[in-house]
Amino acid sequence: MTHDSDIPRRRSIRLSEYDYASAGAYFVSIVAQGRLCLFGEVVDGEMRLNGAGEMVRRVWEGMAERFAYVVVDAYVVMPNHVHGVVFLG
Repeated sequence: MTHDSDIPRRRSIRLSEYDYASAGAYFVSIVAQGRLCLFGEVVDGEMRLNGAGEMVRRVWEGMAERFAYVVVDAYVVMPNHVHGVVFLG
């Protein structure tokens, strides 16, 4: 991955002393590379998932089946990103 020096780097909001491997609730954001709208489109105010968006939905909903210590909660798939809440046990 290359770094474009014209794009300002965002400051990390992670807590320096927090162990992110510990149990708890986590808000997760995943953005498509280049912010490309790969997962579908918004039509009349409603998100319409395409094949890639459906795959993201299935993977998110299936995380608890793959990982015994994970509970998935609310999530939303947007055209170029996903937001969701997971609980790690």
